[in-house]
Amino acid sequence: MRYLTAGESHGPGLSVIIEGVPAGLFVDIDQINRELKKRQSGYGRGRRMQIESDRVEVRAGIRHGRTTGAPVSFWIENKDHTHWKHVMQAEPVADDFEVKRRVVRPRPGHADLVGGLKYNHRDLRDVLERSSARETAARVAVGALAKQLLEQLDISVFSYVKVIGGVEAQVERTSSLSGLRQIIEESPVRTIDEQAAEQMMQRIDEAKSNGDSIGGVVCTEVHGVMPGLGSYVQYDRKLDAAIARAVMSVNAIKGIEFGDGFQMAYRPGSEVMDPIDYAETGYTRMSNHLGGFEGGMTTGMPIICSAVMKPIPTLYKPLQSVDIETKEPFLAQIERSDACAVPAASLVVEAVIAFEIAREICETFGHDTVERLQKRVNDYREEVKTW
Repeated sequence: MRYLTAGESHGPGLSVIIEGVPAGLFVDIDQINRELKKRQSGYGRGRRMQIESDRVEVRAGIRHGRTTGAPVSFWIENKDHTHWKHVMQAEPVADDFEVKRRVVRPRPGHADLVGGLKYNHRDLRDVLERSSARETAARVAVGALAKQLLEQLDISVFSYVKVIGGVEAQVERTSSLSGLRQIIEESPVRTIDEQAAEQMMQRIDEAKSNGDSIGGVVCTEVHGVMPGLGSYVQYDRKLDAAIARAVMSVNAIKGIEFGDGFQMAYRPGSEVMDPIDYAETGYTRMSNHLGGFEGGMTTGMPIICSAVMKPIPTLYKPLQSVDIETKEPFLAQIERSDACAVPAASLVVEAVIAFEIAREICETFGHDTVERLQKRVNDYREEVKTW
């Protein structure tokens, strides 16, 4: 399985092609649209989310509700494009600054300047339109499809917010997984700790009133995954490495850890390894400090992956930059922005992790049809129970 996206922030829309989806998967389009809506929600989101109402249009690969085995194609319209038609049109226009709305003042923390240097763009809009986090809407749609495939294999994926603006949620597992997910979905900041949620929203309000932004930490969990996905034999076959790459490709993500992660630097080995046990259900671990991975392979324990999102770099109190034409210092150009997009980031990270798990399963067990995939996965699960 693989996918490619195309589209700009203020272009006509976003397109995505997903290749390698098994035939026979019933696809709930409404569920994909609900995932897209959740990405646009969350405390701290800006005005762009009030303009767009993302929905997927199926262009190929699904017929009568089921995948055919052919590449699946989705289209997500950018409604805001109506105000940007002349700026973003494909046809040549007069070399007029106002018509093009040229951007010549790169914003610190964005791809503007480095992208301009790399591709020799004198109008930095050619960089910022594609490097915008708007592209993540397409990836959420891909992840939503991947999660529907994983559900057929009794694998569930969900995410939540651990930290916003220095406020850390206390994660207590007193609820069932379904109860936990309900708490997350009802929280404006997608966190488990209601008391921390109030403090997080206060921090967001403070940042917004100061023309600033704040970041945080999101966590994704994968339950029901079988042991042995991935491989130790080559660097590019390690599944945790593939997940790390996918997560780091999400806009504004600056770090990732599995299980106890960086805390392991402060503990002895006896406190971070996971002792092995055996029961009727097969091999298991007596703890999960390593977050579900050993040697680049899944252990069968839940995958626990946390990622840190930097504060959004577009500030309403902009930092200094330099005009690329005059080389004079100016305050950075302002585009629409959020005070905090950490809750939305949790959904994007969840989506890319879901796809990597689905991709690895299809790579391991085949992806011709869902029915064959289910049989092979079930046979393997029974095999490793008694190995």
